[in-house]
Amino acid sequence: MDPLFDFTGKVVLVTGGSRGLGYQMVKAFAERGADVIIASRKLENCEQVAKECRALGRKAMAFAMHAGRWAECDALIAAAYAEFGRIDVLINNAGMSPPCPSHEMPESLFDSVLNLNFKGPFRLASQIGRRMAEGDGGAIINISSTGALMALPGVVPYGAAKAALNAMTVSLSREYAPKVRVNTISAGPFLTDIAEAWEPKKREKQPVALGRPGHPPEIVTAALMLASPASSFTTGALLRVDGGQR
Repeated sequence: MDPLFDFTGKVVLVTGGSRGLGYQMVKAFAERGADVIIASRKLENCEQVAKECRALGRKAMAFAMHAGRWAECDALIAAAYAEFGRIDVLINNAGMSPPCPSHEMPESLFDSVLNLNFKGPFRLASQIGRRMAEGDGGAIINISSTGALMALPGVVPYGAAKAALNAMTVSLSREYAPKVRVNTISAGPFLTDIAEAWEPKKREKQPVALGRPGHPPEIVTAALMLASPASSFTTGALLRVDGGQR
């Protein structure tokens, strides 16, 4: 095990951890020694990932919840601490970006987008961050989007929620310092299940420096780096993993 990425004995919680980027991060941490908590809406999907992690010799807990609802966030926290006694790494990965013209967006959809992309992550980060600060410390990673940094017509509330997530990262990195590090990964276009709705051309080419969309495993090293104790002088940072977004 590379000592820079050895998470033996650590407990890692990933929301939206049953598929896409979340799944890749869960597996990466489990492969490097971490016990994991997989949280998503469908318990059977979470349990399947937990089963894969247990096959690696790790403890794994599957938990069904909606990451945009505070009561369910609190239930997840309570269950995680009851099972493991602590959380060393929190990855706020769950999100949604349904397209809708701004002038046609219903209030219910607006609220859903902000709840999942900002309100829920705030609750998890603030409650777990406080516990980390009062305990042995830890790392929080918020998965954001290049949509917070560029014009993104048609999904304006999504870009605005991710921009709020970026601002939250900087503020919480000060609020819970020095024992808790809080950072952001700004993800570009990745070939997750969301990309299945893209037209074929966009699945092959993207207007980024590398000219293509990312493959989900390419998120892994960024998450490992920001979670690693070896990155102890990195907090309040935004790491772009976007293929060179213009």
